[in-house]
Amino acid sequence: QVQLQESGGGSVQAGGSLTLSCVTSRYTSSNVCLGWFRQAPGKGREGVARIDMLNGSPYYADSVKGRFTVSRETAKNLLLLEMNNLKPEDTGMYFCAASADRSCRQHGPEGHVYNFWGQGTQVTVSS
Repeated sequence: QVQLQESGGGSVQAGGSLTLSCVTSRYTSSNVCLGWFRQAPGKGREGVARIDMLNGSPYYADSVKGRFTVSRETAKNLLLLEMNNLKPEDTGMYFCAASADRSCRQHGPEGHVYNFWGQGTQVTVSS
């Protein structure tokens, strides 16, 4: 069982920045990918970014490419999401998740292959 806890959400104006953190109970060899997802009110869940735990390679949704950076601090069991030039459409609840499914390495973050989820942290961007 992997437990995840997000933090760092808040309210910012458009153009601002936030860095989200996700502490995992542990990094294990079974965690093939760690990902960030978001869900806006009335909308479905969207995969934002993920990192391949085997080689460190990131993947970003087109909507955040060039603005968001996903990284990990293995020694601290920490996953980060640096978000710059935030837009109102970035508003939503942000979740981190862990996948033990090796297929997660082959494509962007898809929720159905992620086994463990955090409770989420709210990001609100005003215009």
